[in-house]
Amino acid sequence: MNLDLILFLVFVFLIFLFYLRHKERFEIQDKVFALYKTTWGLTWMERLAKKHPRFLSFLSSLGIIIGFIGMIAMTFILIKATFDLIFVPGAPPALAPVLPGVKIAPGLPTLSFLHWIISIVIIAVIHEFSHGVIARLNNIKIKSSGFAFLGPIPAAFVEPDEKQMEKKSRKAQLGVLAAGSFSNILLGLIVIGIMVVISPFTTNLLDYNGVNVADLVDNGPLSLAGVSIGENIINVDGKEINNINELSAVLSEKNPGDKISLMTDKGSYDIILSDNEGKAYLGTSLSVDEVVYSERALDKYGKTSLDFIFWFSQLLFWLWVINIGVGLFNLLPLGPIDGGKMLFVGLTKFVSKENAMRAWKTVSFFLLLLLIINLLPWFIKLFNFIF
Repeated sequence: MNLDLILFLVFVFLIFLFYLRHKERFEIQDKVFALYKTTWGLTWMERLAKKHPRFLSFLSSLGIIIGFIGMIAMTFILIKATFDLIFVPGAPPALAPVLPGVKIAPGLPTLSFLHWIISIVIIAVIHEFSHGVIARLNNIKIKSSGFAFLGPIPAAFVEPDEKQMEKKSRKAQLGVLAAGSFSNILLGLIVIGIMVVISPFTTNLLDYNGVNVADLVDNGPLSLAGVSIGENIINVDGKEINNINELSAVLSEKNPGDKISLMTDKGSYDIILSDNEGKAYLGTSLSVDEVVYSERALDKYGKTSLDFIFWFSQLLFWLWVINIGVGLFNLLPLGPIDGGKMLFVGLTKFVSKENAMRAWKTVSFFLLLLLIINLLPWFIKLFNFIF
């Protein structure tokens, strides 16, 4: 029984029932987005904007700076990743669809439906609420807020008065546009801080069982030695390996070209380490193998409590991963997303609106092409899965 699939189908069914019940309240845009417009949260946006104007003005200015730094960084990363994807064998794509059941990257856990839906709702609400607060800080009217659906994928939106916004200063416009991504990045960093604080506690509840080979690079050291995906590394050069940190510590003492003796739960191998940017490399992505609760933790908390603790820990993990990912992706200078709008507004300071629009279209087309190239491996996997 696939619980994630069942929960997803139940969710889609409930969304469909909600749509039928409130069909007159929905607005269809571009034939793909269904917007459910309300006045939810508008009062809170107003109160927050008026209660802390100086602090929010500082955060808005900081968000603009972070926004443009993120825009440049993401553009560079996407260009480099696309080059590597085309010319470097075994290089992973820079992007992955954040959907339940999809393994986003080797070594990461598979995203469950509950973790996905909770993370997406929190991220979307924080993102759009921040747009609304900074809009009200700059006395820009908010027409409506609400939820949006791209098929079964939920989102949120805030609808500022575009005419009022166009009359505001560039700084005000950029502040509103940068607010959503900045709040996602900020929330992601806060969640990382929480994870660092609770990590010693959760780590002490577990007995680790080695490090799992999550995937293999073609013609990499492990692949050439005959190691298979799924094997569990338990010993390197006579040193017991219980987790990734211990394996990393052993490898940090080695150099590319060194020969090591590696033992897994399936056998022993002689490995010649390769070079990855000057560091010793096994040619694999790794993940912690299946963990078990320690007897002491089971006696003290019980299995149900421990299951919830680690379910919540994974929720925190996905919250920071998706928050940072969504925040940075939205800063790409691409089309109608926040980064694209920021690029256009920023360019109007130096060139006319007509020239800014031409530059915006050129950059957007170029980045859209790079996005398609990076998503192509996922489209191929989906095609192979279906057919």
